[in-house]
Order: sequence, then structure tokens, then C-alpha cells
Amino acid sequence: MNPNPDHYVIVGRVAGVFGVRGWVKIRSDTEPHDNILNYSPWYLRQDGNWVAYKLVDGRRHGKGLIAHLESCDDRDVAAGLIGQDIAITREQMPPAGQGEFYWTDLTGLEVFNLEGESLGKVDHLMETGANDVLVVRGEQGECLIPYILGRYIMDIDLDTGKIQVDWQLDY
Repeated sequence: MNPNPDHYVIVGRVAGVFGVRGWVKIRSDTEPHDNILNYSPWYLRQDGNWVAYKLVDGRRHGKGLIAHLESCDDRDVAAGLIGQDIAITREQMPPAGQGEFYWTDLTGLEVFNLEGESLGKVDHLMETGANDVLVVRGEQGECLIPYILGRYIMDIDLDTGKIQVDWQLDY
């Protein structure tokens, strides 16, 4: 277990139980949603520590996902996992392609407009259907910036921790 919390990336959450044999319902933050089933082990946060669970089986069920984890063989054990974040290690993730970024890498970056004014830091991203949106929080409050490269997002520099945007303070 790596003590560095940045070593883990949250990819979902245990949302409920399924049946009596220890299967759990999963809410996935991966895209597509069933990509979460490609990773094993999963790490669940228990009492402040990440605990590894081998994914034995998983599949789509209706509109959701269900999974069976090693050593989770009855409904009571599964119920004890409800609400726990599911994480994987950074090493389990494939490298991002050229010009692509993981949302987790953008969170916390400083956002500046073309005039060099700070808009704040990326708090999180959200999916809207048409395009993703950066949720930026700063002294001026919260602003929502469409994640459209070349139109509003001009440059992302992970090394300096900065994003340059074509966006004004008063938008």
C-alpha cells in the first residue's frame, strides 16, 4: 500500500448490494462506464487506509454495473462496502494520448486568462453532454468554462500547473 494519496485515482463508488452472494452495485466515473471492470485490484478506503480487493467478476446489469470482489461472499460483507470510493493506482492507468488529459490531472491547476488574470483553480470537471466543463473556483467565485481545446482552453501545462483560457473574469 502506497501512503501517498496522490498515488490513487478514484474511479467509482460502491453504490449498493446485488443479491445474497456478496455482489455489489457500482457507480463508475470511467468513460465508458464499464471500463472500471478492466482494472484489478480495486482499492477501497476503509478507516482512512486503501485496502486492495481483487475483482473476481463484473458485468453490466440493466443500466448499471455489478461486481464480485474477492473475500466478499455474502450480502452482509457487501453491505459494509456501500458508499466506499473505488480507486486504482496511477500505474494501472494507461498513459494519456497526445493532447489528452485525465480529469484528475487537471483538478487543482491554476487557471489564467489571456490577460494573465487568475480565475482560480480547477475544482472539478463535469460532463454536460455537449462538452465537458471546467468548474473553476477563485476570489471572484465560481465560473464554468467549456472544455473546448483551441476555443476556450488555449494551453494546459501540467509541469507548471497552469491552464490558459480565453475567458474573462466577468463571464
